[in-house]
Amino acid sequence: MTLHTLADRRSNLPAPAGENRKPGEIAAREARSRANLKPLQLLRPYVLKYKAVAIAALIALIVSSSATLMLPFAVREMIDRGFSPEKQSLINIYFAGLFAVGALLGISSAIRFYCVSWLGERVIADVRADVFRHLSRLSAAFYEKTHSGEIMSRLNADTTQIKAAVSTSVSQVLRNAVMFIGALVLMVFTSLKLSLLVLVVIPVIIVPLVLYGRTVRRYSRIAQDEVAASSSFASENLSAIRTMQAFTSETLVANRYAAAVSRSFDAAVSRTKRRAIMTASAIFLIFGAIVGVLWYGAHDVMEGVITGGILAQFVLYAVIAAACLSEFSEIFGEMQQAAGAAERLSELMAIPAEIRSPADPRPFPDHAKGEVTFEAVSFTYPLRPDHPALHNVSFIARPGERVAIVGPSGSGKTTIFNLILRFYDAHQGRILVDRVPVEKADLTELRKRISLVSQDTIIFAETVIDNIRYGSPDASDEDVRAAAKAALANTFIEQLPEGYNTLLGERGVVLSGGQRQRIAIARAILKNAPILLLDEATSALDQESEKLVQTALERVMRGRTTLVIAHRLATVINADRILVIDGGELVEEGTHAQLLGAGGVYARLAGLQLEGHQEGALAS
Repeated sequence: MTLHTLADRRSNLPAPAGENRKPGEIAAREARSRANLKPLQLLRPYVLKYKAVAIAALIALIVSSSATLMLPFAVREMIDRGFSPEKQSLINIYFAGLFAVGALLGISSAIRFYCVSWLGERVIADVRADVFRHLSRLSAAFYEKTHSGEIMSRLNADTTQIKAAVSTSVSQVLRNAVMFIGALVLMVFTSLKLSLLVLVVIPVIIVPLVLYGRTVRRYSRIAQDEVAASSSFASENLSAIRTMQAFTSETLVANRYAAAVSRSFDAAVSRTKRRAIMTASAIFLIFGAIVGVLWYGAHDVMEGVITGGILAQFVLYAVIAAACLSEFSEIFGEMQQAAGAAERLSELMAIPAEIRSPADPRPFPDHAKGEVTFEAVSFTYPLRPDHPALHNVSFIARPGERVAIVGPSGSGKTTIFNLILRFYDAHQGRILVDRVPVEKADLTELRKRISLVSQDTIIFAETVIDNIRYGSPDASDEDVRAAAKAALANTFIEQLPEGYNTLLGERGVVLSGGQRQRIAIARAILKNAPILLLDEATSALDQESEKLVQTALERVMRGRTTLVIAHRLATVINADRILVIDGGELVEEGTHAQLLGAGGVYARLAGLQLEGHQEGALAS
């Protein structure tokens, strides 16, 4: 498929529920949807990985189809020869043969069913794994512009749609194709004249069905987009359930979701209506063709041109061919839906990772020092092109140094961390870690040298030990416990119902804020990286929790280059240096005492915080 730019591909994604789509976007989507089943070619390399199973399924399919095609011949022989008095003994032979054919048909059908079902499950498992692997490598900019619910819809709903095609529809298409071709060939051998009549009728049946099938696919794509939009809306709001309930917005959100589901229902009904019309048209055209051929053949029997057995054989083959066409019309609709789903997945897989390792990365020094250098760095976020986040920022964090970064909200402090971790690339200037430009280093090796503890601590719905071991999967249980002890987390962990094997629930709902932070600190200690980034690690904690977390942080900062983003004076006062960022620029640099004496931005921020403490003391 054609590779568009990232912006073009973003327009392919469905708008959020309740958002009006532009006519141009709808026209572009419909134009793409008029294509054929080419998006299903995405599955070819996955199927070819399991050639043995695919070949076994194909052989079983041919055997079962051949067994089915033998039945009309047996019927012809029985009608023309088996009913004569002198050949009554042949009846037993014919029926014994039919039993054998039935056994062969049953066994081969079972093998085909198992093979194609196994292949469908295996292929979709591989597709899901590859799509997720690709998603995990996309840049932060992509996730700024894409709903997580939309992504999950593609990862789950669309792959399920494709699985149905691989495990059922493709097998049925091949089976019907083999039987249809076989029936046509045998019809020619049975009666050339009647076969020519059928061959004239077939295009009249197939062409309208194929043309109308494109319409079905277009509406299938629209229906899938609507389902994704409603799923995205539900995921976003349920993840913020406390905010929803705190603002008593349950009814409003429920009504909006109901409207999104209603749009999804309307799109599904439109798709189903067109599939129903296509099915009815196929059945009518095929049935009419069979009746016409049967009428014509009956006259030939009456005139002695052919025998009754030949007509019966020909009609049975015609019925088989007609049944294949009729079933194909229904399967084709399912294949169109699968093609729409494959197209949506192809769009995801075609999006390039903007942040990736260079082809020939520059190696880091064998001995990691942890030096971080900014040289005249400027950066603007993609969604805010008119508001520079950083402008001409330069500084050096020397090995083992503790550097605090302070400034008003939105001044660009977190952006510095994002650029060090290379979630984004600077637009101007250079960022170096151990004197290696980050864009020229292997991305994995770069991030292995950095540990991050943020204000919004991420805890996964796994056990305690798995959460701590998240960044160091090869660490032993003893190493995990040692890291937890160093982070002052060991005591509360052992008091949990299952200790280190306790499941923490989604986002660690069973833990307090201070406990979650100490789990994150233990994770950073276990990673043992030379550079430590602390992003407001204690700002949301009460005094008791903050004291425990601060003590744990003091331990983890020893011997590491540490950059600390903080608002509280207690967190930055002992830093070796303080960088003051304001409006995306580095406006001041020095120690706490030096900056207070300078009377600049830092002194103003410190004064405001001291006033707040005094007011709090008076109020208490």
